[in-house]
Parts: sequence; structure tokens; C-alpha cells
Amino acid sequence: MKVEDVNRCQIQEWYPKFKSSSIKTLIHELPEPFVRYLLDDAGPFLLPLSISNDDALPNRVHNPDEEADFIAPDAGDPDDESEDPGPPPSFPDLEATIKSSIETLGGAAFPKLNWSSPKDSAWISPTGDLKCKNFSDIALLLKSSDSIVHDLCHAYDSCSDSHPHSARRPSKVFLALRKWYPSFRPDMEFRCFVRFKVLVGICQREVTNFYPALLEKKGDLGSAISEFFEGNVREGFECASYTFDVYVTRDGRVKLVDFNPWGGPTLPLLFDWEELDGLSGDSGLEFRVVENRCAIRPCLKTAVPYDYLDTSSGSGWDQFFRNAGEELRKQIGQDHLKEQQSSDEDGNSDIEETWRYDQLISEDDMLICTFFSHFLFNGLPWTE
Repeated sequence: MKVEDVNRCQIQEWYPKFKSSSIKTLIHELPEPFVRYLLDDAGPFLLPLSISNDDALPNRVHNPDEEADFIAPDAGDPDDESEDPGPPPSFPDLEATIKSSIETLGGAAFPKLNWSSPKDSAWISPTGDLKCKNFSDIALLLKSSDSIVHDLCHAYDSCSDSHPHSARRPSKVFLALRKWYPSFRPDMEFRCFVRFKVLVGICQREVTNFYPALLEKKGDLGSAISEFFEGNVREGFECASYTFDVYVTRDGRVKLVDFNPWGGPTLPLLFDWEELDGLSGDSGLEFRVVENRCAIRPCLKTAVPYDYLDTSSGSGWDQFFRNAGEELRKQIGQDHLKEQQSSDEDGNSDIEETWRYDQLISEDDMLICTFFSHFLFNGLPWTE
């Protein structure tokens, strides 16, 4: 994968050429202060001050009588060393532009930067999806997304011609507002794999669900997508190998959704990249769907924040697991000591006991038990 291939997959690069075959989209260049705001994680999480008083997280219940319980007794205490986070940032010009665009798109849109949409942060939205009605909704999703951070900081990490000291982010950052369709059906979105200008694979985009109807429609869907590729994409897109996503409407029309580079951070979904690298036009088109409920593939990578997934040495989860394991071992040891003392007092010291609590619960078992007990009580925010 080359830098040039990655750049060609930016929506501001390909959309003008494929506008007639794609979803209605309005694209705006983001000002540098807003980009810095998205990347700033030094202070508290603050949403921009809205000039229209729109709130991405409105209060569901307002009870003034209970607010007094949370007011500090003396806000002016000179010994209070907490730092004032200051006023929230404000981007009135950008907000006005976005408001106008959302109105043009029918009152709702979903956001996307150069390459990625913030699907991994959909769980934080009040509606649980990417539907945005105002600037605050968009800021919340973008600010909470690891996928967006990847666009801004790691877009070229997988490029073979990217040098350590070369730019790690695009020269310009764009926000694409795409029309929101309430009738959108996730079972009708597909990822297509093109290798050396040949369509070698297709699979359903939403692999976390089983859609029985797809088994019956595979033949017709494959023909429609192949025809769309030959007539609209093959000669129009410059890369030799890449992926593209399409949506098939109820009346059988195929709409282009996105382009992604071949390999790297692009998810192969029901394939793997080693397998795809071995496919060619001679082997025919491989069309895959989830064929039963046992084949569903929940995707942790894009379902929860990376903080939840990082269990590497030194990470927050790693330290949490170690502390929890040590605490449990201490507790088991204390319980064993108490029982041993009780046995001595009862004259049963001659009874041999083989307490090996350090082997009863292995480290791996400890990690698994602790991890799932956490999510048992806090919930797992599955998205996609």
C-alpha cells in the first residue's frame, strides 16, 4: 500500500467524480483550531459552546431540589488546588456552516472525515447511531472516536513508502456530511474487494448479524454489484487494488458508499487479507454472507474504545488486572490462614491440607473472570 493509494481513498478526492452514483454529501474543510480540539486530551472532556444552544447530551430529568447535594460547600476555598478548566471552546463559523448543510440534507446527517466515520463512538450518542441533527452531535461523535484519531495521526502508518519523519496526518482535514436515510437497511450494505482491477470478493458489511434473506438473494446481488463495478467503478478509480462499499436499495439500484485502501487498517470482514491476496479473476467471484447465527462475528475492534481493549504490559487494564489478582490472592491467603488457625485450635493440625491457591486460579483465568465481571455490571456497548 502506497501513500498515493491512501490519498485517493479520501472522500474529498473521489466523491466529485462519483457524485452521481453515491449518497448526497456536502464536504467542508475543517479549520485547524477545531482539528486541534479533536486531538486535545490534556484537559476535561468539553463539548464546544453552541451558539444555537443545542446540546448533544440534554438532561433527561431536571430536579432542582437534588442539585444542592452536588454543590461544593465553599467554591472559593483558597486551599482548593483544582484547576479551572476554563470556558469550553467555540467555533461559531463552523457551527453555522454545519447547521446550513444539515438543513440542506433534510435535517439529519452522519459525519465522516477524510477516510473514516466515527462508528466506534456511536454507543455514546443518545440515539445509539451516527444520526446528527446539529453541530454538538457531530462534535460529540468525532471527539469520542478512536477511528477519527487514526485519520488524524496514523493514516499513513501502513504505507510501504511512508518514512518515519514524513507527515503522519493529511495536509488538510475535511468533514463530509452525508444525508441520513431512516430507511437504511444494514443488511443491504456490502464490501467489495478489487485486486488488480478485478472484482474478486464481496461480503456483507454488517457481520454482527445473520440475515437469512441474503442467502436467497446472493445471486441477484452479486450480478447487480458486478455490473455496477464494471460500468461505474473499474475505469473511474485510479488504484489497481482497493475496496469499496456499496448499498443496494429496495428497487435494486446500487449506490457507492466509500473507498478504502487494500490491506492495512481496512477490515476484511468475512475474509482475511492473506486469503484475498491469493484470489484472482481466474478463481471467480467469491460472495460471502453470514450463513447462520453461529457464524456471526462480533467486532470488538470497533465496538468499544481502545482503552477497553489494550491489555498490553503497562496499560491501564493490565495494571487493573494485576491489582485485582493480587487482592484476590491475599484474600484467599487470609481465609486459608484463618481456617488453619481454627484447625489448630480444634486439634486437627494433623490433617494435611494442600492449599495451593496460587494455582487454583491461573493468571489467564483471573483476567477472563475480571474482564467479564466488569462488563456484566457495566454493559458492553456493541455497535459495529
